Amino acid sequence: MNRLAHETSPYLLQHADNPVDWWPWSAEAFDEARRSNRPVLLSVGYSACHWCHVMAHESFEDEATAAYLNEHFVSVKVDREERPDVDAVYMEAVQAATGQGGWPMTVFLTPEAEPFYFGTYFPPEPRHGMASFRQVLEGVASAWSDRRDEVAEVAGKITRDLAEREMSFGDSRVPGEEELAGALLGLTRDYDAARGGFGGAPKFPPSMVIEFLLRHHARTGSEGALQMAVDTCERMARGGLYDQLGGGFARYSVDRDWVVPHFEKMLYDNALLCRVYAHLWRSTGSELARRVALETAEFMVRELRTVEGGFASALDADSDDGTGRHVEGAYYVWTPARLREVLGDADADFAARCFGVTEEGTFEEGASVLQLPRQEEVFDADRLASVRERLLAARDGRPAPGRDDKVVAAWNGLAVAALAETGAYFDRPDLVEAAIGAADLLVRLHMDDRARLVRTSKDGRAGAHAGVLEDYADVAEGFLALASVTGEGVWLEFAGFLLDHVLAQFTDAESGALYDTAADAERLIRRPQDPTDNATPSGWSAAAGALLSYSAQTGAEPHRTAAERALGVVRALGPRAPRFIGWGLAVAEALLDGPREVAVVGEAGDPAATALRRAALLGTAPGAVVAVGAPESDELPLLAGRPLVDGKPAAYVCRNFVCDVPTTDPDRLRAVLNGRNT
Repeated sequence: MNRLAHETSPYLLQHADNPVDWWPWSAEAFDEARRSNRPVLLSVGYSACHWCHVMAHESFEDEATAAYLNEHFVSVKVDREERPDVDAVYMEAVQAATGQGGWPMTVFLTPEAEPFYFGTYFPPEPRHGMASFRQVLEGVASAWSDRRDEVAEVAGKITRDLAEREMSFGDSRVPGEEELAGALLGLTRDYDAARGGFGGAPKFPPSMVIEFLLRHHARTGSEGALQMAVDTCERMARGGLYDQLGGGFARYSVDRDWVVPHFEKMLYDNALLCRVYAHLWRSTGSELARRVALETAEFMVRELRTVEGGFASALDADSDDGTGRHVEGAYYVWTPARLREVLGDADADFAARCFGVTEEGTFEEGASVLQLPRQEEVFDADRLASVRERLLAARDGRPAPGRDDKVVAAWNGLAVAALAETGAYFDRPDLVEAAIGAADLLVRLHMDDRARLVRTSKDGRAGAHAGVLEDYADVAEGFLALASVTGEGVWLEFAGFLLDHVLAQFTDAESGALYDTAADAERLIRRPQDPTDNATPSGWSAAAGALLSYSAQTGAEPHRTAAERALGVVRALGPRAPRFIGWGLAVAEALLDGPREVAVVGEAGDPAATALRRAALLGTAPGAVVAVGAPESDELPLLAGRPLVDGKPAAYVCRNFVCDVPTTDPDRLRAVLNGRNT
């Protein structure tokens, strides 16, 4: 019996009609494995995963394969986005055993959840030196039946090795100038000067590293750091990674030149990149950065916002190509002939030149991914806007990619922060309202009366799985951004509730190290703990940043101490692996700069107060926190004891227990907040 029909995960629901007798991850599944004396097949993936869909179609929808699975295994299906703790523990085992990992992840477990055989995608027939999935199943079933002692020995050794693995978390000292300079040097070595970005193919958008580069430039004046950020952002925005018609970014580029993306669009990428481009505009005034930040924000609101006000997790890479085939990228690619169908000959030729569409194509079967390459030809802006509008309208008529409607707390926290700041920077109150709507949903549906979070919801129904560290940290980050933008103290209060849980439930009292799961969470074979930033900020780095900002807003010493202790890992990893600790480095920049605490007092609607508020929000000082409110307001702690100056709205800037003379001049405030920390 397939038991996935009542799950909240769209990924699990995609498998609810498989002939495989799937179980969700549960104690009951392992009880059944013990009762029936069968091993467990653990299959982990996510809704927008292309190869997950391929393996599902080839193997899990196949009656013969399903019958073999049902006879010999207890099959457990996990959505990695819903259970990142389960994913992390077994992915660590896969990577330790094979040297690589990815999704779909296929792991065979004993009934005690101990892993003994690993893989990722397995084809239905032997291919390129890979065994077929059926061959793997038969081999595992045979080993379980005939060599049980050997299996138990392997499983026990792997589990012990995982439990004994220790990470060097640095020391109690916070990272300083030397470590951050070493990180910048390491990034310079990995930088692709010809194409932007870091390393080779596949190339992922380095959003958190760019945040570090922007902050490092703001604090030190390093032109090299700024140039890497500017050039990388421009190459990404002009390439196929960016949707030139509808806005928003794909997950990654399969090539070094940002031409051909893996077409899935994830909420977390777009939230992080929206904020990056808004911050790039704040630093440089780049019109390209402004356009991309706004288009990405509009994409999230238009295509990912749910009826309940939250944001869906992802759009699939695949869609119907019009012939009934599900094909990767079908929704997004164009040929010259298709351009002519929509635009006519003259405008089609114009569009092909603008967007790099060729007869040979840049993708499959002669199709091209739209780009906006730099060219000597100057294009008519109004004509280009008209072409874009007509192509987008035509594309809207194609079968759309599927949407994973699951609302993930952490990723919605990232979206709240991005939309709140982008709305404030560009005078778009609709974007701020969208951020507030998502934040309201997180409070109403994801938080209980003790301010504990659940990881996911769908269709207005909370999921069953507890929030992990990144949920608490990223949601707190979103609430802190809302507090700065709106001046409403309730968001700061909610952030404090969440961060108190971080201190109590996720922090090692002796070392200050952070765990990904709470002390009272479900026990797995290992308590996951990973400080490295990958597709999103690690829970560790995100918590350090939120704790630091909260302490700056409130003066809460335990939160600052916890942030400093957590940043010890950046001292260890920053110079050695800067690409994988980008947000940790960005937080370290904020710590070195103070961070600065800015209080703006003035009546709402007063033009002078509005000008000061805007100057404060647009300051580039790394990690600066802003409190805005009326004189004598008790909304935010930073406003306490901050009177008007000669009856005029005023701004107060403090750092490291030292305050500047308050100013009523926005230009003076800008100079203070955009100056170097020397």
